[in-house]
Amino acid sequence: MAEVQRKGQASENMPQEYKQDLNPHEGAGLNHGLDGKNPEKAGLNAYDIKELHNKLQDFTDDELKQIVIIPRGSRLAQTATYIDLNNPKREEFTAMGAIEAGDDNYYVPKSEIGYQLWNKLIGVENPERTGEGN
Repeated sequence: MAEVQRKGQASENMPQEYKQDLNPHEGAGLNHGLDGKNPEKAGLNAYDIKELHNKLQDFTDDELKQIVIIPRGSRLAQTATYIDLNNPKREEFTAMGAIEAGDDNYYVPKSEIGYQLWNKLIGVENPERTGEGN
C-alpha cells in the first residue's frame, strides 16, 4: 500500500532543497532530552576548556576529562539535574522549559557524571562521598 503524504509534509525520498522549503525549522521546539538525542555526548569536557582549569584546580586531568559540558546553544533536558560551573555556589538545579546553554554557561549534567565526582563538584567535603577516603 502506498504511503499517504499529507500536504506540506516532507517525504523521505524528496530532494533536500524541497524538504527545507516545506519544513524550514525542522526540530524547532523539540525537547531533545526527552526524545533520545543527547547533546551532552558531543565530546566537550572540562579538560578542553582552559578557563575551567583555574576554577577546578583541585581536580586531576583525568577528572576534568570526565566532566561533560553541554555545548553552547544546546537545550538542557527538561527535569534533568545540572550545575553551572560559572556559578560560584555550584548549586544543583532542575532544568525546566526551554533552557539553553549560553555563552556564559558551563552546564554539567548529573546523569553523565559518576556520583563521587558529582559530589566533589558540588562541594561535598566528606571523603567517603567523593572517593578520596579510600
